[in-house]
Amino acid sequence: MMLKKDKINNIFYIFLFVHLIIWTGIPSLTNNNLPLDTIEALAWGSNLDWGFNKHPPMSAFLVEIFYQIFGAQDWAYYLLSQICVIISFFVIFKFAENFFKNKVFCLLSVLLLEGIYFYNFTTPEFNVNVCLIPFWALTVLYLWEGIKNNKIIDWFLFGLFAGFGFLSKYLFIYLALGIDIFLIYMIYKKKIDFKCLISIIPFLIILLPHLIWLTENNYITITYGLDRTGAGDQNFLDHIMHPLIFLGKQIGILIPFILMFLFLNSKFKSKFNFKDNKLLFLLAINIVPIALVFLTSMIMGVKIRTMWMTPFYLFFGVLVIYIFQSQINLNKLKNFTTVFLILFIFSPFAYAYVSITETDKRTDYPGKEIAQKVQKDWDNKYNSLIEKVEGDEWYAGNLSYHLKSRPKWFYWGDTTFGDNYVDMIFKENNSQIRIIGKK
Repeated sequence: MMLKKDKINNIFYIFLFVHLIIWTGIPSLTNNNLPLDTIEALAWGSNLDWGFNKHPPMSAFLVEIFYQIFGAQDWAYYLLSQICVIISFFVIFKFAENFFKNKVFCLLSVLLLEGIYFYNFTTPEFNVNVCLIPFWALTVLYLWEGIKNNKIIDWFLFGLFAGFGFLSKYLFIYLALGIDIFLIYMIYKKKIDFKCLISIIPFLIILLPHLIWLTENNYITITYGLDRTGAGDQNFLDHIMHPLIFLGKQIGILIPFILMFLFLNSKFKSKFNFKDNKLLFLLAINIVPIALVFLTSMIMGVKIRTMWMTPFYLFFGVLVIYIFQSQINLNKLKNFTTVFLILFIFSPFAYAYVSITETDKRTDYPGKEIAQKVQKDWDNKYNSLIEKVEGDEWYAGNLSYHLKSRPKWFYWGDTTFGDNYVDMIFKENNSQIRIIGKK
């Protein structure tokens, strides 16, 4: 089955548009409140810094930009998530053009990702994982462009987006290690020169303010990340069970992806040519980072949370298509399209069903109504704007987001105020929030 280049481009752009509309619209219509991680990012964004107790600052920067444009409109933050996703899809499509003469393969490399729930079902919740995926994709693209063209601008952009990747989430280090292994190999083989080191300049410029913040705050984000893995309380079995559980979950995540690919190819026979730099590159950005995560779990005996793997599979479609391209039967495209459409339609319906039928989720929290009540109580006591809220990211963060004055969020006790300030204590589900404003 042959498709013209223009038709493939049209199909791809229609896919991007429909994906954007569906995954912005469904959560906007079915959720009553923004998800936890999005509210958390908005809380940080109200009081921007070069880092926070849990993560580096990029996710907070992005939501704050959207808040300044759109205000407290929930749909805007679902849109932000999908912008991150479709930028990634677009980058993958352009990247794949370097690997395939047949543009149908470029399209399939992206469509296969709809079989991985990281890129549809979980995307309405804007968080550090979603924030990371466009920078992960752009880093890979400009790394390849740098290797291919050896232009200063490509190496500069590679370093720039790598810096943004680290500012999104430290887990980016696994991609960086895979990249470093490949670059060292290429330099050793004299396939590239030391011009690639130009990338270090924008990378360090981007990262320096956060590194300074990190040292001034006792490396709190690194401590948090280690605590989330359960590091420091392992026994012998943890070094076996945790990596096996991790491996089992990754296989489970990929089952729909594999089923989709079976409708294009059922032989799974291929000869690996390890002198093929394109193949080595794809292995370095796909398999090496996942293998390193597996080794981390095995060596340290720590848990790897499933959602942490969100960006790791972005280029999996390119990898499997590249390895098995000679065996892909394009006459089976109709069957593949049918399966793709079933998954493409099922996923948002499943999300909507869960959102509507389950009524005790974070997205059912009456944040707007509670903010109105707090504002009314404040107005009855004081004739001034609410300027600060103290408390946890969820309850106090919701107030920061929903109150019209957009008060800055602080942890409890992290702010001081003098005699010209007044405060009010608000309790919600055993959580205390302090509301602060001028007299």
